Amino acid sequence: MTIQTTPHLNFDGRAREALDFYAAALGTEAVTMTYGQMGASDDPAWADRIVWGQVATESGVRVMAFDVWPGQPYDQGSNSFYVYLSGDDADEITRVWEGLVEGAEIRQPLGASAWAPLAGQLRDRFGVIWALDARPAA
Repeated sequence: MTIQTTPHLNFDGRAREALDFYAAALGTEAVTMTYGQMGASDDPAWADRIVWGQVATESGVRVMAFDVWPGQPYDQGSNSFYVYLSGDDADEITRVWEGLVEGAEIRQPLGASAWAPLAGQLRDRFGVIWALDARPAA
């Protein structure tokens, strides 16, 4: 049996924008379903909000997101989670970094670190913190 961990990000009206941004950064497409498509809300203001969304790559990166349910409180918090991507291919990590960096706050510039030949951390324009590194060769 295999268990996979998938970060599930919660938004309040920006899930589609975030998923499209992450899909572009990761070189894939977002798959989404709205509250309207699911029949989950009679409120027309919620018809286009995302009730389920996911970005997945062939290499195994997967991020899910949705817009919190109508009436559900939303508080993103501060440093409540990171999306951590670690891989063997420095070029791939660099491509993802370059895709995420637009409008981001750089917390650690992408470069050599004490634990990896390439590592960096940023808070993207949606407030989500991403930590990326390329593992050292064995």
